[in-house]
Amino acid sequence: MDLGYQDKVAVVTGGSSGIGLATAEQLLKENAKVVICGRNLERLQHAKDLLSRKVPNRKIYTQICDVLNQEAVYKLANFVASELGQCDLLVNNAGRGFVATFEKTTYQDWRTELELKFFSQIYPIEAFRHMLLQSNQGAIVAVNSLLAFQPEPHMVCTSAARAGVQNLLKSLSVELAPKIRVNSILVGLIESGQWERRFESREDKNQSRENWFSELAEKRKIPMGRLGLPQEAANAIVFLGSNAARYITGTFIEVSGGLSRFI
Repeated sequence: MDLGYQDKVAVVTGGSSGIGLATAEQLLKENAKVVICGRNLERLQHAKDLLSRKVPNRKIYTQICDVLNQEAVYKLANFVASELGQCDLLVNNAGRGFVATFEKTTYQDWRTELELKFFSQIYPIEAFRHMLLQSNQGAIVAVNSLLAFQPEPHMVCTSAARAGVQNLLKSLSVELAPKIRVNSILVGLIESGQWERRFESREDKNQSRENWFSELAEKRKIPMGRLGLPQEAANAIVFLGSNAARYITGTFIEVSGGLSRFI
């Protein structure tokens, strides 16, 4: 299947690791020109070197950008406009969740988490909206969480913020149609640096990585019996951003191994 990325430009926020990095790799394999951004120059350069080895002879660009800094986000958009002249796909990949119950969540925690989840969408969408409107394949794909529909009491703040973001994306899918499609993926437990760090700090140091992750999947009652891979989330993102999904907007693909309980 030709996904139609030849000569297209994709921007991936949080692209130096995890789902963002895997998405950049898959887009490069589909012949897109890719811009990744992040806050850490060293990690960005490492990501660029890795992508250049995995997918040689492809156009990969890096830019320092904190997506909560409006000026930095517009600087990123200006760079893309001047260097590449277009943006056809924006992948908003805001990271991390905040673990705390309502009792343990401070007012400042609420403000910080709500700002992160909302403005990591709002600033990039506004900054790239004009270029996306000019594209004949304008698409936005947000990386959201299963928490948007299936909240967890130990992540009350993140769950509420994720639900609000999903509502925002639904509204935007109507307002920006038909020029720009807006979709998201809802991820469950995906192998990441977070889970690797938890594995490294496990109590039983003799327990193997395979066994530890297997027990985690069983404890969380994941029907597929394992955590997802960043590449599996990336595949869904790349599909939703492509011409193959040109009549799909205002919806999501769940990437959770069947973890959801809602219908």
